[in-house]
Formats: sequence, C-alpha cells, structure tokens
Amino acid sequence: MSSAAATSVATVPNEKSPVEIHKGINGLEKVILRDIRGSSVESNFKPPKPIRGGIPICFPQFSNLGSLEAHGFARNRFWIVDPSPPPFPTHSSNKKYVDLLLKPSEEDTKIWPHSFEFRLRVTLGPAGDLMLTSRIRNTNTDGKPFTFTFAYHTYFSVSDISEVRVEGLETLDYLDNLQNRQRFTEQGDAITFESEVDKIYLSTPTKIAILDHEKKRTFVIRKDGLPDAVVWNPWDKKAKAMADFGDDEYKHMLCVEAAAVEKPITLKPGEEWRGRQELSTVPSSYCSGQLDPRRVLQGS
Repeated sequence: MSSAAATSVATVPNEKSPVEIHKGINGLEKVILRDIRGSSVESNFKPPKPIRGGIPICFPQFSNLGSLEAHGFARNRFWIVDPSPPPFPTHSSNKKYVDLLLKPSEEDTKIWPHSFEFRLRVTLGPAGDLMLTSRIRNTNTDGKPFTFTFAYHTYFSVSDISEVRVEGLETLDYLDNLQNRQRFTEQGDAITFESEVDKIYLSTPTKIAILDHEKKRTFVIRKDGLPDAVVWNPWDKKAKAMADFGDDEYKHMLCVEAAAVEKPITLKPGEEWRGRQELSTVPSSYCSGQLDPRRVLQGS
C-alpha cells in the first residue's frame, strides 16, 4: 500500500479486527489489512526514503511541478492509524478498512506553510478489490487557501511490458514529460510499450483497463475526483540508473496513476477534497478475442 503506511499506534486492535500491527524492517511498525477470504495489503518503511512499488501517495506536489522535493513529502512521512474511524454506510459493512492520518510536522510547515489533515481510507472488498479514498482538508487558521497536485503512484506487476495494452486513454490529449511536457494527442486504438513512457493524460475516463496478454488478466482502475492519468515505465537505461530498481525490472512493471495534475486543487480553510481509486482484476483472454475491452470499461 502507500509507502506512508508505516505507523505508530497507541492501541492494538482486538482479535476480531481486520487490522494487524506487526514489527516490520528496521524495527518499525507494519500495518496489515486482511479480509475474511485472506486477501491482504501491507507496507513497510525505511526512513527517509519512500518505498519503490506499491502505491506511494504524491502530495502536496506531483513530480517536480513546484518547489518541493519530487512527488512531495507525504510518501516519506509517518502516518498514524485512527483507532476509531468513521463507519462505512450499512450497505458496505462487508468491506474491511483502515484509516491512516497525516498531519504536518514543524519541518513540513517550514517547506510548505499550511495546516491540513489527510485521511487515507484503505479498503478491501470481499472480492479482493482494493479502494483508496483520500480526504484532504484545509485546517489553516490564518484564512489562507492552499493549492496542491496529487497522484496515486500505483505500480502494477505485469508479465511482459511488451505484451501489455492500456485501454481507455486512446485519442486523448497528453503532456509528454520526455518532451518538456509538450501537449500531444494519443493515436491508435490502445497504448502499447516499446520504449520509455512518461505521459500525463488529460480529462480521462473514470475507468481504465490494463490488459496483460501473458497472465490473461485485466486490471481495472476506477477513479473519482482524479481527472488525469499518468502512465510511466522507465525502460532499460533509466532502470539501470536507479539504485533501488533492478536493471530488468522495467519489463515486469507499469505505473498507471490516477491523478490531479493539470489543474491543481485549491482549498479554502475548512474545505475538503476527496479523491478515490478502486483497483480490481478480471480474468481475460484478449489474445484469443474473447475479451472486448470496451465491456470491461463499461462494466459496473
């Protein structure tokens, strides 16, 4: 899960709780959320660097679009577990969830002089689907608004990047980070990969599909409040240049990130923003013509 999910908590959940607190690497605590069927999510953390993989949280800045460190500071910070989070509506009682809270430290306010509360709800559905709901509130007492950009920097595991297709972003405009964020229009009926890709797609649909030919499965991304989608794979040269990234690991990963980048979010004091992402998988055999990607995108 989020690289910020390593936490310190005052209470240990009881034996019926889906939330487990364990010691992770470096003596830090690890949060595991587990549903009745055995699906689980967890994270561990090595300060002061974020985890490579999982779903790091980019806040209050995406990439280098501002004066902060790349992707902001939220992914590098300690969060706390809320021992008494607000309940789900009754019709969602079969979902297991944990709420993580982040508030700015003195060091944070020196580099980003604003007060906020960030509540991240991590939810496991009965079918193993994973939902992240971020609620960010401006708690400034000086009357000042603040502006931020945001992304769920989701890493997907794929069998072979050369055999992967992304459906739902075709014909859209995008900003190419490899060409000084110049604006282009996507061509073709799907996105495929044969070299480095780093693009910010604009005004994207609420559903995007990642079709993995070899594993015969499709990841479905559903999102709300996040109009953009970042697609990234470093390919071979950049993979070799990253110390925490295996030389050949680019072949087996793809980042497709639900984001709010082109139009930053501005909150006045007391206002709250919400951004949601849900991830699920469905079996697929598009290589034999049995899967119509449009049905995946249009399904509930």
